[in-house]
Amino acid sequence: MFTNFNEAEREIRFPDDRRWFMGIKPLALVIVVILLLLTVGAAWCQFIALGLPMDPSANLPTLSPSDPKGFPLWLSLSHWVNFFFLIMIIRSGLSILADHPRLYWNRGCSPNSEWLRFTPVKVPDDRVYTAKEDGRYLNPIVGLPGYRYSVGIARAWHFITVPFFLLNGVVFILLLFFTNQWKRLVPVSWQILPDSWNVFVHYATFHMPVEPNGFYHFNALQQISYFAVVFLLAPIAMISGMSMSPAIENRFHWLPKLFGNRQGARSVHFLVMLAYLAFIVIHVAMVVATGLTRNMNHITVNTDNPVSHTGLYIGLGIILFTIAFGFLAHWISWQRPRSLQYTEAAINGTLWLNTINKFKPKLYYKEKDISPYFWVNGKMPVSEEWRKLAANKFLDFKLSVGGRVEKPVELSLDELKELGLEQNITMHHCIQGWSGIAEWGGLSIRSLIELVKPHKSVTTVVFYSFGEGLYGGTYYDTHTLDNCLKPESILAWEMNYQALPEKYGAPLRVRIENQLGYKMVKWIRKIEFLDTHEHIGKGFGGKNEDDEFFDLLADT
Repeated sequence: MFTNFNEAEREIRFPDDRRWFMGIKPLALVIVVILLLLTVGAAWCQFIALGLPMDPSANLPTLSPSDPKGFPLWLSLSHWVNFFFLIMIIRSGLSILADHPRLYWNRGCSPNSEWLRFTPVKVPDDRVYTAKEDGRYLNPIVGLPGYRYSVGIARAWHFITVPFFLLNGVVFILLLFFTNQWKRLVPVSWQILPDSWNVFVHYATFHMPVEPNGFYHFNALQQISYFAVVFLLAPIAMISGMSMSPAIENRFHWLPKLFGNRQGARSVHFLVMLAYLAFIVIHVAMVVATGLTRNMNHITVNTDNPVSHTGLYIGLGIILFTIAFGFLAHWISWQRPRSLQYTEAAINGTLWLNTINKFKPKLYYKEKDISPYFWVNGKMPVSEEWRKLAANKFLDFKLSVGGRVEKPVELSLDELKELGLEQNITMHHCIQGWSGIAEWGGLSIRSLIELVKPHKSVTTVVFYSFGEGLYGGTYYDTHTLDNCLKPESILAWEMNYQALPEKYGAPLRVRIENQLGYKMVKWIRKIEFLDTHEHIGKGFGGKNEDDEFFDLLADT
């Protein structure tokens, strides 16, 4: 194992408690049982009462000259490329999930409201328990990159691979319909449904149906399964993933409503991953059971040869390459993490800057939507300066605003309040996965910008905190000037119509609603306007961006 962790990082990455746990709500378990009864149970009932149904695979139509024969090179390449990227996406997705190992159907993520959790820890009610504490250790064999609090690197891998996975899918579908290969996957008759059920009854009751030669024909259940994987699972995965973007959710509120809400989209995203895993396991098992050598020749070298091992060797080579790349990816994650950050930014940064980052948030939520529970995150300030200010209810607090501006100012809370009050009810999106709805009241950042008059060269606004980063040092983050000018961007001194609580960022916190939560700096000490983010900290735009390799644009 390659690591270059310092003592503080090692303590966080390797927690003492590495227990694995899965807890599912009884109602969710009941739904699983019902689904099994309606499928496997119904198949057995039919078999016991009526016997095996007719096997439609025994009477497949005669192959016509226009029907596809074999698997052309483009299809074979697409198949194996899809396998490689899907494994990468699943492994990095598991690491992202482990940072908040709870799944919900509600928007507020209150403790004990999750339908599924992968942590044995129950949220204590006798102390402040932060979302960071709730992250779990994930073995690097399972997750990419594995360990704890590696969500920045996991997201880098996820968003590096997703575009190529989607591109491969688009090319595959285009070529599918430019050739006659679409006939393999796309049903042309509703008869596919009863035929698929009849084949399923055979499999579910351990009676193998007649196996057609896959070089020429798929059985009905194979066809409808492949169709669902290509034309249902992939789009649902894409749309549910998009629904978790703060920029998209805050502009197109109807999109996550397709899944109930933002957390519903996250749960569906997880269920799609399970569906992919189930398909892979069953698919591989059937390939082995129905003639491994012949089937591997079909999909790798486009021959119907039951004897030659060429296809098998090529397939095993691709699998071994995928495994070897997993080890390389682990090494890159901890020895060259900055290169991942650069690569992800190069692939997606400009794209997001010119697309979803331009979306302007729109108010949607009402007072009745405010979450009864809002997760706490971040290390409370420990400086003597902040403690004294807090003890005096921040009456002596002065916000320093300067940098590349014509009119630097220092403003007390009362002076800020005299400049105006904007109140917004919005959804908070944490990079770990949880969300919560709250009212935020404060000064529009646009008003502050108009007051201090930044120079024309300014592109970046820096928010410095009284708090510290995960590994120490002053916490700060940056936003583009354009994002600060967007609707609902405020300096908040109010939460849910009360003075901003200390644990949520008093005296001030920033709210930029098209960004993830770690960009919403709490306990703000000063604000600085700069030409670029590259000359502060380590030059990556924030404390998490510097130390944990987070995204500069956190709008996804």
